Amino acid sequence: MELNIWVAFWAGLASFISPCCLPLYPSYISYITGISVSNLKTKQNKEIRLKTMIHTLFFILGFSVVYYTLGLSAGLLAEIFSGYDELLSQIAGLLIIVMGLFLLGIFKPQLLMKEVKFKWASKPAGYLGTFLIGIGFAAGWSPCVGPILGSIVALAATEPGIWFELITAYTLGFAIPFFIMAFFIGSTKWVLKHTNSIMKIGGAMMIIIGILLFTGQMTKITIWLNSITPSWLQF
Repeated sequence: MELNIWVAFWAGLASFISPCCLPLYPSYISYITGISVSNLKTKQNKEIRLKTMIHTLFFILGFSVVYYTLGLSAGLLAEIFSGYDELLSQIAGLLIIVMGLFLLGIFKPQLLMKEVKFKWASKPAGYLGTFLIGIGFAAGWSPCVGPILGSIVALAATEPGIWFELITAYTLGFAIPFFIMAFFIGSTKWVLKHTNSIMKIGGAMMIIIGILLFTGQMTKITIWLNSITPSWLQF
């Protein structure tokens, strides 16, 4: 199984549970469904639960469009500069190291600290509106999610043909817990206590991955892992 795919999946999970995002999800779900947070938490009848899940699905589809667009752009870049794999890996490695330092709090440029979101005066009606809100959510910048997603996009640009798997893994890592939380909304308080620690661990992992990419060791580790992984577990 490709190491990079697992890295992308856990990056998506880390984005979901980041302190910039996780505390806001109940409000997001309330906004896209038009149901108050208190009702979402206390009146989970079948009708409300079904409405919540369908809106959540369209929201996920919306932000997936942006993620796949970014991944496609990275894939095209990898194709255009296919003869410069080593240089691209070094550039991506440096970028990932910088983003890791940012998540650890060691490197804090004011430009990256600013949050940019598309704001709607009122939510567009229906499931199409929820889809558009999902696009707006992903198209903005968050100090927690941006560096992680940027690192996965940079990783996708290092080798032709890998962007789809990486973006799919990242999107699943982000979307699956989001979908689960929409079903069990109100039961994630315990996660909030550990989000900062998880982000620190994620930042440290990004630095390690960046160093491996820059030094050319990432490919060797991936080849070795593939050699010891049973064929039925490999993508």
